[in-house]
Amino acid sequence: MPTPLRVAFIAAECEPWAKTGGLGDVVDALARALAAVPGATDGPVDVFLPRYRSVPVPAGAGAGRPVRVPDPHAVGGASDVTIVDVEANGYRLRLVDHAAAFDRDGFYGPPGGDYADNAWRFGLLCRAALEALRLEADRPVDLIHLHDWHACPASLFRDRWYADDPVIGRAAMTLTIHNLAYHGWTPLAALPQLGLAPGDGVVAEDAVGIDLLWAGIERVELANTVSPGYARESRTPELGFGLDGTLRTKGDRYLGILNGLDTTVWDPATDADLAATYSASDLRGKAACRADLLERIGFDPTDEAAVLGMIGRLDPQKGFDLLADAALRLLAGGARLVVQGAGDPALAASFRALAAQRPDRVALIERFDRAMARRIYAGADFFLMPSRFEPCGQGQMISLRYGTPPIVRRTGGLADTVTDERRWPREGTGFAFDEATPEALATACEEAIDVRSAGGPVWDGLVARGMAVDFDWRTGSAPRYAEMYERAVAVRRLRR
Repeated sequence: MPTPLRVAFIAAECEPWAKTGGLGDVVDALARALAAVPGATDGPVDVFLPRYRSVPVPAGAGAGRPVRVPDPHAVGGASDVTIVDVEANGYRLRLVDHAAAFDRDGFYGPPGGDYADNAWRFGLLCRAALEALRLEADRPVDLIHLHDWHACPASLFRDRWYADDPVIGRAAMTLTIHNLAYHGWTPLAALPQLGLAPGDGVVAEDAVGIDLLWAGIERVELANTVSPGYARESRTPELGFGLDGTLRTKGDRYLGILNGLDTTVWDPATDADLAATYSASDLRGKAACRADLLERIGFDPTDEAAVLGMIGRLDPQKGFDLLADAALRLLAGGARLVVQGAGDPALAASFRALAAQRPDRVALIERFDRAMARRIYAGADFFLMPSRFEPCGQGQMISLRYGTPPIVRRTGGLADTVTDERRWPREGTGFAFDEATPEALATACEEAIDVRSAGGPVWDGLVARGMAVDFDWRTGSAPRYAEMYERAVAVRRLRR
């Protein structure tokens, strides 16, 4: 049996304390799920997270522990940072509290922008995590799991200042790429924010800056992304965002591990936001959920015409423009649309205009509303995810669990999680299409609606198969991460 490892995460987000998207969900769910993998971890996972202005500290957490941290911005080259430990649900949250860095509006910058000193801010997060772990030599950390570019300075710091440290120097590192589109580019003039300079042993002599995500991929023992399909796609020039060559060079030390789903959080049998609960063995409550959703958005609940739901950031990457362009064709065929999200002003205006013209058939909920999102997952007849690229996606997993067949573009994690009923009749769990065009989306929707209209065993079987898919973190994804950790530790030991 493998030896249990002490594992620490470094991340910019963690649900429910700080979240803008899927990163926060994964950090929280994986940290909890690892505790359920027999023999994987030596105690709860430590999750290092900035204490942003909006992050509450529970009353019983205490004042925290001061840690002296190297800081290139500080007079004398060091600052006192406070580590506030909070017992979370199955792991230990370790808030890095330094007001100058994190007591600001927004996690990454003002609306529509980034803070100019983000390299310093997230570099400080990494230095604080490494220093806190270094001081705990009585229980040395074995594996440090970095999440996205914000945590990648830790890999540079390990090689620059901690290579011979008996705790940090021996620790293996893994990196999970949740979003390959964001690299943390740090130009030459900003390198001093990290205490780095060209020719210092980690930055090339002729460097014009450093891509932090690239540096993390290069330096960690193993890297992964959040689905096998996206791992393959990200090695191509089309979807590699300029890092495809680096990912190909990483070879078998870059892999895809499909994200899981927190089945305790997402469960139609216990969901308190629904008008009625239901399960795969008793679907009677789903009709009540449909009626409740339609009443709330002003649609006729007695009309059996199909309702297509879509939730997410209004962004062309998510395919909202495809739906906007396909909408008139879908409406002409009798379908109804409910869209929840905010983002791109032009896309919002398109859906706003459609909703104004046809308030009985198009609804736009232009905000993030957790309860309404759950009602859409349960009450819509189909759930749309026509993404141009999708590292994993969670919406399709939730909709399957809630008995709402998804209609997705065949890409990345969507291709890994949805079996196309048209391609595999009576084996499918949803519907998938290939081309990122309004026509392909509309055709897939029309064919899905035809299956629903026919009803009977074909439709019932489709819903039942979708609800039977097991995406639970504890049984699927977390054991794969535990295996990756063991392998990363072995690679690190060979290197030293």
